Order: sequence, then C-alpha cells, then structure tokens
Amino acid sequence: MLIDSKNFSIEYHSRSGYGTFHRIDKRIYSKQSEYQKIDIFENTAFGKVFTLDDVIMTRESDEFIYHEMLVHVPMILHPNPEKVLIIGGGDGGTSREVLKHSCVKQVTLCEIDEEVIKAAKKYLPITSCEFDNPKLDIVIEDGAKFVKKFHEYFDIILIDSTDPTEGQASQLFTEDFYLSCLKALKKDGILSAETEDPFIHKEWMINAYKRIQNVFSNAYLYTAYIPQYAPGCWSFTLAFKTPGNIEPKIQNHEILTKTRYYNLNIHKASFALPQFINTLIE
Repeated sequence: MLIDSKNFSIEYHSRSGYGTFHRIDKRIYSKQSEYQKIDIFENTAFGKVFTLDDVIMTRESDEFIYHEMLVHVPMILHPNPEKVLIIGGGDGGTSREVLKHSCVKQVTLCEIDEEVIKAAKKYLPITSCEFDNPKLDIVIEDGAKFVKKFHEYFDIILIDSTDPTEGQASQLFTEDFYLSCLKALKKDGILSAETEDPFIHKEWMINAYKRIQNVFSNAYLYTAYIPQYAPGCWSFTLAFKTPGNIEPKIQNHEILTKTRYYNLNIHKASFALPQFINTLIE
C-alpha cells in the first residue's frame, strides 16, 4: 500500500527505520509556531489526534492512559499534595488528572509554547477541560528556567515533555534541570517524569533515569502500555526527595473512582520491570 503524505500523518524514526501513520479523515488545525509545527486532525479509529512536528502527542481515544500513569502514581504516594508544578503538558491532560485530587490547592502549568495552549483550549476540549479552573495557573515560559525560581515550594513536580531528540525539550533531560527540580520540591516532595521508551529511544531512557538517580538517589523506573506512543512500552521515572515507599498506603483513595486505567494493581505492577529493562539501567 502506498502512503500519500497529503492524506496521512506519518511519524518516522529515521535512526531505527521504523514509523507509524494515521489517516487524516478531517484536518482541524495546523500552524507553525515559533517552536514547532502544531497539527490537530480527526481519525476515524482514534478520534482527534494532536501532533507536534508530526510526532503524536495525544490521541482522543487513549490519551488517558499516559496522563493517568504520569500523574496518579506520584500523587497517591504523597501524604497531602497541595502544590503541583507541571512542566510541559500544554494539551491539558496532565492538569486535568492532577485536579481530580481534591486536596490540590494550586497547579502551575509551565508551557513554553502559547500556541499549543490556544489550540488545545479550542480544539481539544477533552484534555483541556480544566484550563479555566481557578486552581490552575498557566505560565508561558521555558520550564528549565522557570523551575529555578523556586525553593522547597512544590509537593509534586511532573515533567510532561516532548521527545528530547531535538529542540527545547532536550533541556528537560539534563542533570542540571533535575537538580533545579530537587531544590524546588519540599522535603517530602516527589518528581515524576516521562522518560521515553526502552526500544527506539532507549539511550534517552537510560540517561534520564540515571541522571535523575544521580540527583535524587531515591529513583524508580516504572512502565506502562501506552498505545498512542510507538512501540507501546513507555517509561516514567519516579523520584523522592527523601526516602519514600512506592507502595500506596491508602486502599480507598478518592482517585480510584475517577480513573479509567490506573488502579492499585496497575500501580504495583508498573514497578515490576522486564529483565531486559533491568539490564539496561543497571
């Protein structure tokens, strides 16, 4: 089958010779911002698809898996997460999940590209549904610079970045950035970061995990099946400022009535790593 790029969105990983494509059934939005090309289109199987520089960020049908696993794993482990910083996450899915926790008093969403916020608010109402929540403060700034302004202020920091292979996102995978996050967290603070996949971007996964581990000491890699991101197995790194336990203490947490993917069994299982990943991060 020949793929016509006019009617398909193609995400190609040149190093691996691997790629995916989605048929564009309806073009909804396209704009070149200062930082990247933003596209939103309709696909019959997956609903609205949001891409940056032709790389899939969210799909309406299954974005909840990624956002729930980034957010609820650290949130349920903190005794009282009131102040949360999200770096990246301009589509709104991460802030939506954070605000499901009634204990949260303040969420700061730091996104470098204002055009992403504008597009999500207008065309992605499922992910951006909390953008008008009074608890949410949206800041348009470079996250690596913004986090340096704080000292022991946040309970949770969530890194919802794009791929680090090019552009601004590479700054969010450095040891200096993670050190800034450590300083910005309160004593019992927790960080969770998306850290790529163990196949196509395994070097970035290894580097991110080890850099976080170097800074925080108490770091744990966990994984989830994220179908919107090829090849499906995705990693996150959880880190405690002071020694913490990855086992949830609350068995009847309010969040368990509000999720579609995350539950306590998924939480525990996500830290059980396949042996090949254990070998990669040794």
